[in-house]
Amino acid sequence: MERQYNIQMKAKVAKRALGTLQEIMDEPYSVIIRDAAIQRFEYTFEAIWKLIKEYLLEREGIVCNSPKSCFREAFKMHLINEDESMQALYMTDDRNMTTHTYHEDVAEEIYKELAGYYGLMNKIYTNIIRDSGLD
Repeated sequence: MERQYNIQMKAKVAKRALGTLQEIMDEPYSVIIRDAAIQRFEYTFEAIWKLIKEYLLEREGIVCNSPKSCFREAFKMHLINEDESMQALYMTDDRNMTTHTYHEDVAEEIYKELAGYYGLMNKIYTNIIRDSGLD
């Protein structure tokens, strides 16, 4: 029961984070919007991979302690397909690069990927919610 509660709490955080990321992506481009969107991507990414981690532990007994290991396990559990698993690994690399967004070219490259990353994270969230019976 406690694990289900943990999934519910992590799902709430992920849903809020996804909402804020979508909200900023709807804004017209500016450097300030780009930087805010990258910041929101960072915490949305954290919320999603931690939701996956909790889901895999509760539903499958799988322990994963890093984003990449969680995305690999999500693929094995059919939460995402092979192409999406590759995108998730690239997304993890981009998340790790956000500490270098003071380089304009890095910031621009990450920003260009955010719509696709949002779509992937939203799909993962939706699949977990549906599979967990939380919808």
